[in-house]
Amino acid sequence: MKIGLVLRELHRSEADLANELLQARERHRADHELHHVAQDLAEWSSRHVREIAEVAGPYGEELDPEAGRDTGLARAVRDRASEFLGRSSAPGLLLLRDLRTIYTKASGVTVDWDMLGQAAQAVRHTDLLDVVQRCFPETRRQARWAEAKLKESSTQVLVS
Repeated sequence: MKIGLVLRELHRSEADLANELLQARERHRADHELHHVAQDLAEWSSRHVREIAEVAGPYGEELDPEAGRDTGLARAVRDRASEFLGRSSAPGLLLLRDLRTIYTKASGVTVDWDMLGQAAQAVRHTDLLDVVQRCFPETRRQARWAEAKLKESSTQVLVS
């Protein structure tokens, strides 16, 4: 079985998605919806990372449950990068790039959850299926939010 490999990739992808959401949150503080929703969505991904780490042992993987957590150092680096990128002459285009990245990553994570769910059903591993059933719908909502926000923002940025 290759379930351990999928868990490792899903763990990495969820942590990466959490980080991307937090970076966008910091870079676009003026967009109150993005600022608050991105924080909530990043917390979802961080929780997913912990849940994946909890079930990975029997599949030969030892994963860090704290990957994707917002540490003081990570926050400081994001703040500094946010200041630097905030000076960009095209903040609207930066917003579109960030939303596109979030949408693309969330969509990929959604596919990974779907594959894992299919495998869990096939081998009848209910503990793994329970995690998939909790996390998969939230990741799908993350992708849908990013897509809707991208459509809304692209009209504002590209037409004005």
